[in-house]
Amino acid sequence: MAFCICSSFPVCNIPIHSKWKSFSYNGSSFRRLIVFSTSQSDTTNKTSIEDVTITRRSANYHPAIWDYDYVQSLRNDFVQDESYKERSRKLKEEVRMMLGNVVDPLEKLELIDTLQRLGLSYHFEAEINNTLKNISSDRISTAAWKKENLYATALEFRLLRQHGYKVDQDVFTYFMDDVGNIKSSLNQDFKGLLNLYEASYLLLEGETMLEKARELAAKLLKQYLKENNDHQYLSMLVDHALELPLHWRMPRLEARWFIDEYEKSKDKNPIILELAILDYNIVQSIHQEDLRYASTWWKELGLGKRFSFARDRLMENFLWTVGMEIAPEDGKSRIFLTMVYALITVIDDVYDLYGTLDELELLTDVVERWDINAIQRLPDYMKIYYHALYNSVNEMAFDTLKEQGINVIPFLKKLWTDLCKAYLLEAKWYYSGYTPTLQEYIDNAWISIGGSLVLAHSYLVNDHITEEGLHSIQENYSDIVYRSSVIVRLANDLVTSSYELKRGDIPKSIQCYMHESGASEEEAREHIRSLIDSTWKKINEDQMAKLPFSRKFIEIIKNSVRMSLLMYQNGDGHGIETEETKDRVLSLFVHPIFFPK
Repeated sequence: MAFCICSSFPVCNIPIHSKWKSFSYNGSSFRRLIVFSTSQSDTTNKTSIEDVTITRRSANYHPAIWDYDYVQSLRNDFVQDESYKERSRKLKEEVRMMLGNVVDPLEKLELIDTLQRLGLSYHFEAEINNTLKNISSDRISTAAWKKENLYATALEFRLLRQHGYKVDQDVFTYFMDDVGNIKSSLNQDFKGLLNLYEASYLLLEGETMLEKARELAAKLLKQYLKENNDHQYLSMLVDHALELPLHWRMPRLEARWFIDEYEKSKDKNPIILELAILDYNIVQSIHQEDLRYASTWWKELGLGKRFSFARDRLMENFLWTVGMEIAPEDGKSRIFLTMVYALITVIDDVYDLYGTLDELELLTDVVERWDINAIQRLPDYMKIYYHALYNSVNEMAFDTLKEQGINVIPFLKKLWTDLCKAYLLEAKWYYSGYTPTLQEYIDNAWISIGGSLVLAHSYLVNDHITEEGLHSIQENYSDIVYRSSVIVRLANDLVTSSYELKRGDIPKSIQCYMHESGASEEEAREHIRSLIDSTWKKINEDQMAKLPFSRKFIEIIKNSVRMSLLMYQNGDGHGIETEETKDRVLSLFVHPIFFPK
């Protein structure tokens, strides 16, 4: 794994010092420049002597609950022990033989679906892609294996669309009556209805038949849960789907949940189950290694301790990246994105809470200049942040230059400047008491949420960089990047807007819509939820379009949306650290899965 070393920086007369620190990671040794300051004025709610009368806002964020020593202690033996690796290799070969030996198309699809839900599909990408390609090219609407079989038709539809194949909603026409309702003969086919419901979340704009089918299927499934307790495994799957559809779930956490439930199934395959448990524990060990490195970087950077007004959320930032970057070998990308998320979290709180409007205008200008010498114009606490930002982004850019031979500093400079300008506009709205229209708010807030900036950094690490790809992100922001960021913003607003207004912040999407339309808060919330749903439809269509990105990067984009739905599902899992977030951290990074006896 290659990490860059930022070799030199211009000297400036500021109370900031630096030293070189040696690290080792994944067998490689390297050095990183650590920035620190002798000034402590940034840790109070007042500024330094010359502007001591300025009172800073505070959100009263509590300190991080996952301290450095605890994170450094996280280890399991599943990567170091060769016997686990050897057993995993043997099990993977057995599963690969299963995929090759299964002839029945429905059985093949069921096996693929199981492997995906258990988090194992990345081991068998070639086999899965080949199978789905053959099924797509040979697909005949009257094929015997799915004729009159709602379950088989819906499963095929979902898997093909999920992998970017175009399938028409008309495949479900047979299962609808003359007025567009699900045939009454299928009202007790709960396995079929469940898969129809799951498939409907991959619908596109204008597919009204699927839209109606989802509503009808959901109604029948809710009734099923009230009246039936005989089929516990199916009931569990139905309840899980109605809470949040599979297409919207974070794959890694879904794997953790499904392993437990799959073990209860009478149809479970013991070889697949053993591989799923073993693989989960091995990947957890890799994540622990990534997390320990990111934690060391964060501690040495010192922003968490110095910026006491800001959220110190290294663990939550890492959780975001694990939700986006699934493959175990993507450790470098997870670490880089954790750095980006951490830097965004702090600067977000600088603009939202701590900085005066004059200071924020200065910081925005300095970021746009991307000149370390301009740092002298900033107050001390901003000097520390800007120095950390400048060094970190330059290091990431150097790594890209070394790996792909492309200078991406102008690209990243523009994206960070766009973020700061979006923050600054919101600050101006706050200080002037201005309430924007919903569209005006979204036009700015999709950038200020930081999603497009994170995805841009991810693109540099995960894709083969092209001029078309850079242009698509930098100049006109690809539709799929824009739409994913809109959902991240709206999902955040549904949970955090009331709290943020109380502490002092601009109106969010809910309040903007209420102000503009005269709607009640619940009506506004329903409107925002409908926007999330309609934007997902457009993303479903985007993933089937010709884009200048790899399939892997498109999946990362969708995963960023899934992570937002997870983090803000039942509270602010990023800022407040809910009990659900704690449980997720423990299950993903701390507790391995025990093998059944």
